[in-house]
Amino acid sequence: MANEEDDPIIQEIDVFLARSLLEKLYLFQYPIRPASMTYDDVTHLSAKIKPKQQKVELEMAIDTLNPNYCRSKGEQIALNVDGTCTDETSTYSSKLMDKQTFCSSQAASNVSRYAAAVYKKGELHLTPLHGILQLRPSFTYLDKADAKHREREAANEGGDSSQDEAEDDVKQITVRFSRPETEQARQRRVQSYEFLQKRQAEEHWVHLHYYGLKDSRSEHERQYLFSQGHGLAENTELIKSPSEYLMMLMPPSVEEENDKPMAPSNVLSMAQLRTLPLADQIKILMKNVKVMPFANLMSLLGSGTDPTAVLRCVQQVALLVQGNWVVKSDVLYPKDTSSPHSGVPAEVLCRGRDFVMWKFTQDRWVVRKEVAAVTKLCPEDVKDFLEHMSVARINKGWEFMLPYDEDFVKKHPDIVQRQQMLWMGIQAKLEKVYNLLKEHLTPKKQEAQSAHPLLVSGEQRVNMAKAKVKQNYGQLEKEFQKQKAEMKSNDASAKTDVPNIRIKEEPVSVEEPMDTSAHSEGLNNGLVNGLHLAQGSPDPVNGHLPGGCMDRVAQELKAFVSSTFKKQFVLTLSELKRLFNLHLASLPPGHTLFSGISDKMLQDMVLDTGCKQILVPFPPQTAASPDELKVYALWEAGDTYDQHRQVLLEIFSKNYRVRRNVIQNQLSQECGEDLNKQEVDRVLKVSFCSLW
Repeated sequence: MANEEDDPIIQEIDVFLARSLLEKLYLFQYPIRPASMTYDDVTHLSAKIKPKQQKVELEMAIDTLNPNYCRSKGEQIALNVDGTCTDETSTYSSKLMDKQTFCSSQAASNVSRYAAAVYKKGELHLTPLHGILQLRPSFTYLDKADAKHREREAANEGGDSSQDEAEDDVKQITVRFSRPETEQARQRRVQSYEFLQKRQAEEHWVHLHYYGLKDSRSEHERQYLFSQGHGLAENTELIKSPSEYLMMLMPPSVEEENDKPMAPSNVLSMAQLRTLPLADQIKILMKNVKVMPFANLMSLLGSGTDPTAVLRCVQQVALLVQGNWVVKSDVLYPKDTSSPHSGVPAEVLCRGRDFVMWKFTQDRWVVRKEVAAVTKLCPEDVKDFLEHMSVARINKGWEFMLPYDEDFVKKHPDIVQRQQMLWMGIQAKLEKVYNLLKEHLTPKKQEAQSAHPLLVSGEQRVNMAKAKVKQNYGQLEKEFQKQKAEMKSNDASAKTDVPNIRIKEEPVSVEEPMDTSAHSEGLNNGLVNGLHLAQGSPDPVNGHLPGGCMDRVAQELKAFVSSTFKKQFVLTLSELKRLFNLHLASLPPGHTLFSGISDKMLQDMVLDTGCKQILVPFPPQTAASPDELKVYALWEAGDTYDQHRQVLLEIFSKNYRVRRNVIQNQLSQECGEDLNKQEVDRVLKVSFCSLW
């Protein structure tokens, strides 16, 4: 206890299990890098993988301009590997060792205990790793250098020999046929090292495309590291009560379990219930109570419980009948169980109980004999079904236990509609199993009651209301005809006044035609940037939003545009709209940006944030869309490449296709620096990372 007081709990963090990248996520462990090599977006030249072997091969560039790089050794290694001639098969085309190859090996055979964790907004998201690969330098170029050396020595020895040497004498060849391979010999051959090496060499390499850290595709893939559904069934593996977690850490011995007295299985205090996850609490309550209104369920779960989470969980264990929740049959009768009365399997019991529940969705009354005749089950099983959800009335049948919950139906129409669809599917299944007739599908009319009925059913009240409406129909018809006559007289008087009205005609300007393209598009498809306007969002008036809402929308839009162009300095309008749609998809419902952002608002905001439109002279016959021809660039980002980027943008504003040597010469003249090929590539990669 003293140790617990000295080390109090500071914060509790929710843990979620993300499954989107299950069996796809690998951890690469790079070696300690030398001073002349950096693991950034530019240095990754190529990558390939053998999926079955989980073998990866990466090719990375070496910074040959680094002062720690020995240029003479790099030239010597390139000469030993490729020789004096350079062609397409050369390993080092620049006659300098300017790249290094890394091959992977498995760091651990069992990686089920490892996961990648992402912490965001007080939540910890875990994704299990499929493999951990250690990357080590590959020295295959040394083998190639040795092979070149042996070839040169063989050529020198061959040149010294006499060319007039007589041909070798004809030798006799003995042909041998191999014996049939036995099963033991085949197993030894399959398990041999040579055979395994051959099998591994036969697997083809799959070439990969590397995306940098700031690339939009990388950002999109990183979203899969977060759990897509909080609180759903996919996260139940991480939900453990304190007692269960303690039991996993310190399992009791067999002797302690034998000595522990057995408690009744149906006894569970509310204090113990509150320690369980929400889904388990709802399942236990519904299994014990059988039928419950939603308001009562919320009161049992305690204050502070989210109603949305309760609705999500209760639909997994219960069905909606007359506005109340009734526990599902498969919860009461799990698989591989049977009836205690007749020994009927659980599947048949669930089918019969579903029929009783469906009958109560059609009427408040159910006759026991009718249920027994349709389901062909014993009377005891049918009685159990009816006692779960109804009350017996003398000489009338079984009435549903609870009154119709109108409040829940009015507050949650979406839940009611979803449950109706489920019942339609259950009804179709019951029709096939029981061959139901029309008399079973349509609710029976209530028989005439005695002069003084003890109880008035809901259907009787509806019939009484219909009769009252018929009595008042004549009076209502007279009032309607009177109102119709008054409307006709008003229309006639309005038409007589029309000739007295003169409309002033003004000439329409030919020089300034009215642009209706944006409005016509909105009327035709109701889309803005490819997304439907969210329901409940502020309605635009004449294309403009209310003042306060417009300010909030402008602030959110400006923040998105600024952050996007700081990551990717050059973007087409098409790519910007795609990133904006991804951003909208990550926002919660009802966000201010769902009020409708037009293309013009997006382009105006891009120009307001310090970006410029680059008028690239694309050829007239290009197949690109108009949005792909609009190019925007951040003119000043505040980094060391601002001047280089501005020179590049001016170059591409004059021609859409430029040779590398022209770019290199222009950069050297404008910036006063003598840039080599690798430095030009680095500038192009950093400046145009989204278009590279």
